[in-house]
Amino acid sequence: MELNDLIQKFSHSSENQIKAIFSTLFIAGNRLQTLFDHHIPEITLKQFMLLTMIRQSEEQLTFTKLGELLGCSRQNVKKLAQALEKKGFVAIRQSSADVRASTIEPTDKMKDYFDNIFASYQTQLKYLFEDYSEEEIKQLFQLLMRLYGGIDHLEKKLELAEKGSL
Repeated sequence: MELNDLIQKFSHSSENQIKAIFSTLFIAGNRLQTLFDHHIPEITLKQFMLLTMIRQSEEQLTFTKLGELLGCSRQNVKKLAQALEKKGFVAIRQSSADVRASTIEPTDKMKDYFDNIFASYQTQLKYLFEDYSEEEIKQLFQLLMRLYGGIDHLEKKLELAEKGSL
């Protein structure tokens, strides 16, 4: 079976298109992770995404908050952070705001990494989207942001179902 066969098979109804979109999100995520894991030096894509969140934040972020931002558990963030700490990219510290929480602080190695390696990552992103017009990128961005709303809606529905409210 080829990709074009699958596209043809799922293109005839909204129900099938929804199934194809869901599958595509999962498969595309796996493919991107594999590609970037092989081409980002020293760290995995998940570690890179954690570093990006830390770098973009103007406040100290706890494992819990980073988990919310990345869509994973605080335990997953802790594992990623510990691996990055061993490599010298971050320092794990006790939160000054909550002694029960830990925060992740950037190190000079992380700053140096973004100053030197990040350009390669940006080039790869340009290759990924070079066949899109500015309007298509804008539309894709808007649709993906709406997808977040759908995910929030699904989470609430599932929470209610678990509580027996549905």
